Amino acid sequence: MDAGRESDRKMLLEMPKEELVDLLFLQMRNLWAVDGLYFLGIEEVSGTESATVIDANVWKVMGKIEARRLKSRLGPMENDIPGIMRALRLTSWALDLEEMDVEVGKDRAILRNPNCRTQNTRLAKGLPEFPCKRVRWNYLRSFARELNPDADVICRICPPDQHPDDLWCEWEFVIRNDTD
Repeated sequence: MDAGRESDRKMLLEMPKEELVDLLFLQMRNLWAVDGLYFLGIEEVSGTESATVIDANVWKVMGKIEARRLKSRLGPMENDIPGIMRALRLTSWALDLEEMDVEVGKDRAILRNPNCRTQNTRLAKGLPEFPCKRVRWNYLRSFARELNPDADVICRICPPDQHPDDLWCEWEFVIRNDTD
Protein backbone atom coordinates (compact mmCIF):
# COMPACT_ATOMS: atom_id res chain seq x y z
CA MET A 1 0.00 0.00 0.00
CA ASP A 2 1.24 3.48 -0.86
CA ALA A 3 1.54 5.85 2.07
CA GLY A 4 2.61 9.43 2.49
CA ARG A 5 1.24 12.88 1.80
CA GLU A 6 0.68 12.48 -1.95
CA SER A 7 -0.96 9.07 -1.52
CA ASP A 8 -3.12 10.42 1.30
CA ARG A 9 -4.14 13.40 -0.84
CA LYS A 10 -5.14 11.10 -3.69
CA MET A 11 -7.13 8.88 -1.30
CA LEU A 12 -8.99 11.89 0.14
CA LEU A 13 -9.73 13.35 -3.30
CA GLU A 14 -11.35 10.04 -4.26
CA MET A 15 -13.69 10.03 -1.23
CA PRO A 16 -17.31 11.13 -1.64
CA LYS A 17 -17.76 14.72 -0.45
CA GLU A 18 -20.16 13.77 2.39
CA GLU A 19 -17.74 11.15 3.69
CA LEU A 20 -14.87 13.65 3.53
CA VAL A 21 -16.84 16.23 5.55
CA ASP A 22 -17.76 13.58 8.14
CA LEU A 23 -14.08 12.59 8.36
CA LEU A 24 -13.08 16.23 8.84
CA PHE A 25 -15.55 16.63 11.72
CA LEU A 26 -14.39 13.35 13.26
CA GLN A 27 -10.78 14.54 13.18
CA MET A 28 -11.81 17.88 14.72
CA ARG A 29 -13.47 16.00 17.61
CA ASN A 30 -10.33 13.87 17.95
CA LEU A 31 -8.20 17.01 18.29
CA TRP A 32 -10.60 18.39 20.92
CA ALA A 33 -10.34 15.09 22.78
CA VAL A 34 -6.54 15.39 22.83
CA ASP A 35 -6.83 18.99 24.06
CA GLY A 36 -9.20 17.89 26.82
CA LEU A 37 -7.07 14.92 27.85
CA TYR A 38 -3.96 17.10 28.11
CA PHE A 39 -5.87 19.63 30.18
CA LEU A 40 -7.25 16.94 32.51
CA GLY A 41 -3.78 15.43 32.93
CA ILE A 42 -2.22 18.78 33.82
CA GLU A 43 -5.18 19.59 36.07
CA GLU A 44 -4.78 16.28 37.94
CA VAL A 45 -1.06 16.78 38.52
CA SER A 46 -0.86 20.55 39.03
CA GLY A 47 -4.39 21.84 39.64
CA THR A 48 -6.95 23.76 37.62
CA GLU A 49 -5.16 27.11 37.84
CA SER A 50 -1.89 25.74 36.41
CA ALA A 51 -3.74 23.85 33.69
CA THR A 52 -5.70 26.98 32.79
CA VAL A 53 -2.56 29.14 32.58
CA ILE A 54 -0.91 26.61 30.24
CA ASP A 55 -4.10 26.22 28.19
CA ALA A 56 -4.55 30.00 27.87
CA ASN A 57 -0.99 30.39 26.58
CA VAL A 58 -1.35 27.52 24.12
CA TRP A 59 -4.63 28.85 22.70
CA LYS A 60 -3.24 32.39 22.46
CA VAL A 61 -0.49 31.10 20.18
CA MET A 62 -2.96 28.84 18.37
CA GLY A 63 -5.15 31.82 17.48
CA LYS A 64 -2.23 33.49 15.71
CA ILE A 65 -1.18 30.25 14.01
CA GLU A 66 -4.66 29.53 12.69
CA ALA A 67 -5.18 33.07 11.39
CA ARG A 68 -1.78 33.02 9.63
CA ARG A 69 -2.39 29.59 8.13
CA LEU A 70 -5.85 30.56 6.90
CA LYS A 71 -4.41 33.71 5.27
CA SER A 72 -1.62 31.65 3.73
CA ARG A 73 -3.97 28.96 2.43
CA LEU A 74 -6.91 31.11 1.36
CA GLY A 75 -5.07 34.27 0.33
CA PRO A 76 -5.85 37.82 1.43
CA MET A 77 -8.85 38.04 3.73
CA GLU A 78 -11.13 40.92 4.55
CA ASN A 79 -10.04 42.31 7.91
CA ASP A 80 -13.33 43.96 8.83
CA ILE A 81 -15.75 42.41 11.32
CA PRO A 82 -17.66 40.32 8.72
CA GLY A 83 -14.33 39.06 7.31
CA ILE A 84 -12.98 38.15 10.75
CA MET A 85 -16.16 36.23 11.53
CA ARG A 86 -16.04 34.37 8.18
CA ALA A 87 -12.45 33.36 8.93
CA LEU A 88 -13.31 32.34 12.50
CA ARG A 89 -15.90 29.87 11.19
CA LEU A 90 -13.07 27.99 9.46
CA THR A 91 -11.01 27.44 12.61
CA SER A 92 -10.49 24.33 14.69
CA TRP A 93 -12.28 26.14 17.51
CA ALA A 94 -15.45 26.93 15.56
CA LEU A 95 -15.81 24.02 13.14
CA ASP A 96 -18.27 21.41 14.36
CA LEU A 97 -19.49 23.32 17.41
CA GLU A 98 -22.85 21.84 18.27
CA GLU A 99 -24.43 25.27 18.47
CA MET A 100 -23.13 28.74 17.86
CA ASP A 101 -25.28 31.83 17.50
CA VAL A 102 -23.61 34.63 15.57
CA GLU A 103 -24.91 38.10 14.82
CA VAL A 104 -22.68 39.94 12.38
CA GLY A 105 -23.01 43.64 11.65
CA LYS A 106 -20.74 46.01 9.79
CA ASP A 107 -18.99 47.29 12.93
CA ARG A 108 -19.52 44.54 15.50
CA ALA A 109 -20.41 40.90 15.92
CA ILE A 110 -21.76 38.87 18.81
CA LEU A 111 -20.90 35.19 19.17
CA ARG A 112 -22.80 33.01 21.67
CA ASN A 113 -22.25 29.39 22.63
CA PRO A 114 -25.41 28.04 24.27
CA ASN A 115 -24.29 24.39 24.30
CA CYS A 116 -20.60 23.90 25.08
CA ARG A 117 -19.29 20.38 24.46
CA THR A 118 -16.31 20.92 26.78
CA GLN A 119 -18.41 22.15 29.70
CA ASN A 120 -21.11 19.52 29.20
CA THR A 121 -18.48 16.75 29.12
CA ARG A 122 -16.89 18.01 32.35
CA LEU A 123 -20.26 18.17 34.10
CA ALA A 124 -21.16 14.66 32.87
CA LYS A 125 -17.89 13.40 34.41
CA GLY A 126 -18.73 15.04 37.73
CA LEU A 127 -16.11 17.75 37.30
CA PRO A 128 -16.75 21.43 38.02
CA GLU A 129 -17.20 23.98 35.26
CA PHE A 130 -13.97 24.86 33.50
CA PRO A 131 -13.06 28.53 34.08
CA CYS A 132 -12.33 28.97 30.38
CA LYS A 133 -12.70 32.75 30.08
CA ARG A 134 -8.93 33.40 29.93
CA VAL A 135 -8.39 30.55 27.47
CA ARG A 136 -11.11 31.54 25.00
CA TRP A 137 -10.40 35.24 25.33
CA ASN A 138 -6.71 34.74 24.52
CA TYR A 139 -7.58 32.61 21.51
CA LEU A 140 -10.31 34.82 20.07
CA ARG A 141 -8.38 38.05 20.63
CA SER A 142 -5.12 36.76 19.14
CA PHE A 143 -7.00 35.31 16.14
CA ALA A 144 -8.89 38.56 15.46
CA ARG A 145 -5.82 40.76 15.98
CA GLU A 146 -3.74 38.65 13.63
CA LEU A 147 -6.27 39.51 10.93
CA ASN A 148 -6.66 43.13 12.04
CA PRO A 149 -4.44 44.70 14.75
CA ASP A 150 -7.30 47.09 15.62
CA ALA A 151 -9.72 44.23 16.32
CA ASP A 152 -10.81 43.70 19.87
CA VAL A 153 -12.82 41.01 21.60
CA ILE A 154 -14.93 41.77 24.63
CA CYS A 155 -16.06 39.01 26.92
CA ARG A 156 -19.67 39.55 27.92
CA ILE A 157 -19.97 36.26 29.80
CA CYS A 158 -17.88 33.11 30.16
CA PRO A 159 -17.10 30.77 33.07
CA PRO A 160 -16.07 31.37 35.78
CA ASP A 161 -18.69 34.14 35.35
CA GLN A 162 -22.21 33.30 36.45
CA HIS A 163 -24.29 32.46 33.38
CA PRO A 164 -27.85 31.41 32.57
CA ASP A 165 -28.51 27.71 31.94
CA ASP A 166 -28.99 28.34 28.21
CA LEU A 167 -25.74 30.26 27.61
CA TRP A 168 -22.14 29.33 28.34
CA CYS A 169 -20.35 32.25 26.77
CA GLU A 170 -20.88 35.40 24.76
CA TRP A 171 -18.24 37.43 22.94
CA GLU A 172 -18.35 40.78 21.18
CA PHE A 173 -16.00 41.57 18.28
CA VAL A 174 -15.30 45.21 17.37
CA ILE A 175 -12.73 47.29 15.53
CA ARG A 176 -11.14 49.89 17.80
CA ASN A 177 -10.84 53.43 16.49
CA ASP A 178 -7.94 55.70 17.44
CA THR A 179 -10.54 58.01 18.95
CA ASP A 180 -11.92 55.28 21.26
